[in-house]
Amino acid sequence: MAEDDLEIDLDDLQRRMDGAMSALKHEFASLRTGRASASMVEPIHVDAYGALTPINQVATVNVPEPRMVTINVWDKALVNKVEKAIMESGLGINPQKNGTIIMLPIPELNEERRKELSKVAAQYAEHARVAVRNVRRDGMEQIKKAKAAGMSEDDQKVWHDEIQDLTDKQIAQIDRALEAKQQEIMQV
Repeated sequence: MAEDDLEIDLDDLQRRMDGAMSALKHEFASLRTGRASASMVEPIHVDAYGALTPINQVATVNVPEPRMVTINVWDKALVNKVEKAIMESGLGINPQKNGTIIMLPIPELNEERRKELSKVAAQYAEHARVAVRNVRRDGMEQIKKAKAAGMSEDDQKVWHDEIQDLTDKQIAQIDRALEAKQQEIMQV
């Protein structure tokens, strides 16, 4: 058995765990916290020219003030389609048209809505934790295969500890991100 077969690819595990974290940050960015953010319209797709197209590929999205998002639609023919896509997106914001510019005034969040968003953020964080634990499980499987290939007990313990340490750090990072997002959501 080659020595390479007894190595665990920690870089790959780290990269996959980081991927879970970046997906979480992307999901958090789409949560409306009462502050305007261009990323809140990123998930919205518009039926443009016969294909579902991300809103930022048919318009310029700006945040001119803390409680306003403006969407400057490039093609006049798409203004109504963009407006319809925003209304159907579940953002809970009523767009206001002004020529080719659509304005999204961001209302203050009430306490009930803040609590709902906080729960959604917690669900996103739990999905990220599950993803990290799945990567950890894959790492443990690699150790089992390496054990079958002749890895020593001591090496197994070292790799096991490395993977567990990596997992613990990622879970702690997810928990910190969740706490910060929930504070941001609950802030009046």
